[in-house]
Amino acid sequence: MDLNLKGKKALVTGSTAGIGYAIAKALAGEGADVIINGRKQSSVDAVCKQLTPLVEGKLIGFAGDLSKADEAENLHQQHPDVDILINNLGIFEPVSFEKISDDDWRRFFEINVLSGARLSRLYLPAMKQKNWGRIIFMSSESGIQIPAEMIHYGMTKSAQIAIARGLAEDVAGSNITVNSVLPGPTKSRGVVDFVEDMAEQQGQSFDQFEQDFFEKVRPTSLIKRFATTDEVAAMVCYLASPVASATTGAALRVDGGVVKSAF
Repeated sequence: MDLNLKGKKALVTGSTAGIGYAIAKALAGEGADVIINGRKQSSVDAVCKQLTPLVEGKLIGFAGDLSKADEAENLHQQHPDVDILINNLGIFEPVSFEKISDDDWRRFFEINVLSGARLSRLYLPAMKQKNWGRIIFMSSESGIQIPAEMIHYGMTKSAQIAIARGLAEDVAGSNITVNSVLPGPTKSRGVVDFVEDMAEQQGQSFDQFEQDFFEKVRPTSLIKRFATTDEVAAMVCYLASPVASATTGAALRVDGGVVKSAF
């Protein structure tokens, strides 16, 4: 299927690794020009160099912490017009509720929620002027099933779902769509690092830890494994395309069936 992404310009925040990297690669592979974002110039340059021979679209690097208002404004000034905004920037951290400080609540909200809301506010006017655009918030199944070990993270993922739905209502009747995507446990760099550390502490291999995780921690998973970043990116790439013109205001799960619901 031709997703008709050639000539479109996309911004994928937090795209030097993990799900963001896979999304950027998929979009550029379909011919879209993609802004690669990370905090370090060296990481951004490395990804652009690595992906350029593999994709059709043009890669544009922007190094900056997009959880900060001045960096977001700087990005918008340099690239004032994007067709596709993927709000992927985010952090997670397993910690008990009693140990989550006020500063941690603020930090998670500013990085996971406010960064995407701010960028959407900056880029929406141009989308409205063209009467075309795609805004996608990378939420999580944790926004529906709040994990007891990461309540602050789950809160931010619920907030992203709410913002996406509200924005979709705001642009109703236009050719702008706004959706959220809810990955389940995914084999991203951060998860792999965390799992390998936990497995080492418990004297297990990655495969053993993965099997135990889906037996005891996420037993409702239907695929019984971590999803790949490419599997998540495929859903995002479709939603970002003109082909997905009738899908908006939705929270679409790529969770491997972890959420025990038909809806």
